[in-house]
Amino acid sequence: QVRLMESGGGSVQAGGSLRLSCAASGTRYCMGWFRQAPGKEREGVASITSGGSPRYADSVKGRFTISRYNANNTLYLQMNMLNPDDTAMYYCAAGVAGCRLDVNLYSSWGQGTQVTVSS
Repeated sequence: QVRLMESGGGSVQAGGSLRLSCAASGTRYCMGWFRQAPGKEREGVASITSGGSPRYADSVKGRFTISRYNANNTLYLQMNMLNPDDTAMYYCAAGVAGCRLDVNLYSSWGQGTQVTVSS
């Protein structure tokens, strides 16, 4: 498994922006961001293949951008136009196949970073 460590979370007002980073100890074909709000299931936010093909949840399309820098095994999530519904713990994940926004496809997970958006 690859070790993952997220950073960049925080508290912002609605309409603001945050950039999440995830440092990985190695590379995997697929890396993604998931989030989990209190009392809700973990859901996929965005994923990206090693070739740079992204996939987004409908709820974040046009607002979030996922990117990865393979040279130093770093994953990013630029989040713009944040709203209170984006409040959650955000997790970085890595997998070897599929790259869909399905938690079952990812075998390595970070500890998470909290994002809180106030209205």
